[in-house]
Amino acid sequence: MVIAKAWFLKKHFDGFPKTSDFDLKKIELPNLKDGGDQKLLLESVFLSVDPYMRPYSQRDMKEGDIMIGTQVARVVESKNPAVAVGAFVVGNRGWRTHFISDGKDLQFLPSSWPESLPKSLALGTVGMPGLTAYFGLLEVCKMKPGETVLINAAAGAVGSVVGQLAKIGGCKVVGCAGSDDKVAYLKKIGFDEAFNYKTVKSLDEALRKASPDGYDCFFDNVGGEFASVAINQMKKYGRIAVCGAISQYNDSVPQKGPYVQIPMIFKELRMEGFIVSRWNNRWEEGLQALLKWVMEGKVKYHEQITEGFENMPMAFIEMLKGENLGKAVVKV
Repeated sequence: MVIAKAWFLKKHFDGFPKTSDFDLKKIELPNLKDGGDQKLLLESVFLSVDPYMRPYSQRDMKEGDIMIGTQVARVVESKNPAVAVGAFVVGNRGWRTHFISDGKDLQFLPSSWPESLPKSLALGTVGMPGLTAYFGLLEVCKMKPGETVLINAAAGAVGSVVGQLAKIGGCKVVGCAGSDDKVAYLKKIGFDEAFNYKTVKSLDEALRKASPDGYDCFFDNVGGEFASVAINQMKKYGRIAVCGAISQYNDSVPQKGPYVQIPMIFKELRMEGFIVSRWNNRWEEGLQALLKWVMEGKVKYHEQITEGFENMPMAFIEMLKGENLGKAVVKV
């Protein structure tokens, strides 16, 4: 018998999440039985904290539910002859240390995954955030060589990959982030221009200086005021991929605007929101491409790793405050 620990949503978030909104409890898991459906016992090794958890918890969860999220887990007991003890998988089983599965809801790490690569990357650059960058840039923005791509929250798990994929695709890349350290990181991984949006006197001027001719593609992770300024600097027939709106997730009172119709009409822009699950049937393609680029050194990564399952809420809150560089991960 295994005693699992899990973080529950004690109270729906009002404004910024607080540690008191979560509850840590123990769950007694039954023993595996021969011949039953529940044939695998898994132990979480790394857990992900992501911006989407904030709005999705409000939309999809009830108070008292286990907090949503994904993990890289290791098989510690198997009654399934096709699955060996020690195999690593990505699961979507929320903030918990152990769980039982029939295996159908698990995604096994690619067989080509090299030993030298951290398995936590399956939650980041070679996982859902990397795939969000891949499909958002190629299928929504429809980036072409020679174009200029703008990315906000560019030092985060998604934005940092978008910029590098755009460089691989032959584009000029402009990114913005919220600290000088993050700006330095963007320059290090190949962004052509990068600036700290918190310290520039005028966002409009900073965007104009970074690309006087404007922008063909805008990969928007932030929404709010940034998006309303940036949309006016799009080139004619520009494309905007709306991936996230982290500037608005923690608002108790909804922001007013932005009002996008006039620039969209005069510049004949295309603006499209997307969720990466649209391309579930192409995940293998995306993962193999990302894995190849990482192994070739064309896509670099940075992880912000928090030690200890008991620190999940703190890691989540810090990520929402923008204190992470690259992908925020908790190591159990």
